[in-house]
Amino acid sequence: MPSGTVPSPNIWQHPETYELENQAFDRSGRVEAAMREVLGGEGWTGRDVLDLGCGTGFHLPRFAASARQVYGVEPHPGLVAVAARRTSRLGNVTVLRGTAQEVPVPPASVDVVHVRWAYFFGPGCEPGLAELDRVVRRGGTAFVIDNDTTRSTFGAWFRRGYPEVEATQVERFWSRHGWQRLSIDAEWSFATRAELESVVRIELDAATADEVLAGHRGTQVDYAVNLWWRRF
Repeated sequence: MPSGTVPSPNIWQHPETYELENQAFDRSGRVEAAMREVLGGEGWTGRDVLDLGCGTGFHLPRFAASARQVYGVEPHPGLVAVAARRTSRLGNVTVLRGTAQEVPVPPASVDVVHVRWAYFFGPGCEPGLAELDRVVRRGGTAFVIDNDTTRSTFGAWFRRGYPEVEATQVERFWSRHGWQRLSIDAEWSFATRAELESVVRIELDAATADEVLAGHRGTQVDYAVNLWWRRF
């Protein structure tokens, strides 16, 4: 594994279940709409995009539909292979093995960076932020999507499962580094209750998962996120 890699507690061990989570999250497209609003004009159309921590490449085809070139970077070799297979017929996607601390693309080579949950703990990811300074062109924009633990049903679940993550500390970290925030009300919307339960169990420890599932009905969960962004 590349130096400095922090193992993912969910997708690394449960890629099939994490696929269900990707499918269920934000079906209404509010996060993408907010990104396009920040970028203005045609969004990432005709631009070079970096999906950092791309996992199985779930988002790569969406970017590739209009971007000039898309780079997916992921440290886990198995997930790199899945992402490469997923995008093998797309002529403008390159999947690379690497980390946020050492992104395998040239300096000033991308216009848009998408990072979804790879940095959500904030403090400690300074080396990755330094790499963004290196790889993003002047005028480019980076986005980091993380959990807003101060509100929503999932936010309350996250606070139970990860009490060591302090929302005020995370907010101060991103603000101190010059990032701006958009608060977005999204959702999980699953096809079945079994899918919801399987995803909850890869995101939370067993005891916390049992508690929250016992008190929740249905197949939908309101889910608040922060879209942090910075212009370079």
